[in-house]
Amino acid sequence: MRIHNDPPHRRPWSGLSTDDSQADLGILGIPYDGAASFRKGAAQAPTRIRAQTPHVAPFTERGVSLAGLGVYDAGDVHLDNVPSPTDAWESLTQQVSRKLEQVLPLPFLITLGGDHSITIPVVRELSRRINGPLGYLHLDAHLDLMNAFEGLDHSHACTARRVLELPNVAPEHTAFLGIRSWLDDEVAFLDATPLIHVESAATIANDGIAAVLSRTLPIFKDVDAVYITVDIDVLDPAYAPGTGTPEAGGLSTRDLLEIMESVFETLPVRALDLVEVCPRLDPSDITTFAAIKLLYEVFGWIHARDLN
Repeated sequence: MRIHNDPPHRRPWSGLSTDDSQADLGILGIPYDGAASFRKGAAQAPTRIRAQTPHVAPFTERGVSLAGLGVYDAGDVHLDNVPSPTDAWESLTQQVSRKLEQVLPLPFLITLGGDHSITIPVVRELSRRINGPLGYLHLDAHLDLMNAFEGLDHSHACTARRVLELPNVAPEHTAFLGIRSWLDDEVAFLDATPLIHVESAATIANDGIAAVLSRTLPIFKDVDAVYITVDIDVLDPAYAPGTGTPEAGGLSTRDLLEIMESVFETLPVRALDLVEVCPRLDPSDITTFAAIKLLYEVFGWIHARDLN
């Protein structure tokens, strides 16, 4: 009879999971894609991402062990069966608020979407706990600055617009990286709000990451904390085909990791979300594993903070 001796990392989050209230970071899944305007399926992402983590070793790409890092997974927000999109959204935001009571006391929050609308209630709850200005860094192919889209003011095309309405999120502390899709109303909003900082994917490719970061990072120098939202479609579809609204001409996975490493080394990042992974469009799990690579590097950067 064959005996299987599975290594310790063959468990969720590579064996880093803990129920300890003193964990280094908390994870919350929000399996909601009711605000997606095109191909749905992002609600499956939290489950799929978790399912693949036992197949990933608990190390960063540079060979740094994540042993000792405590990851508290608070599970998913469970959505009620409700009769309308508006009722679903109200139920979602209420349950996100309740769930975050468990997670936000931890030093760092990671939220797994779901479509990009899930960022709205998460940033709202975090902003209530930050005394001073909160910086907002949006990595995406899209601006998500529509006031309403297809009748919804909480569409995934409205995420950043709703965030900018929060009292402690100011245009001068807001940046967009990787943009390559524009709508007329968004351009008009940017023209009327010139303090918002935007770096297109083309600019990143032409000017280089170092030059772009030299322009971007200083806008966060006076904030108390930074929230990062990563729409997986910031990556070119060659690196992340499994997403609902892909846009050609995006960043490589290497580009994204280099940008994020500099951000974590420089800024007081308090929370991150990762959205728009769509497993049903990702049969080879290329997009899921790109997401996991980013998450595990985030684990490493948080762990390095704890050790210093």
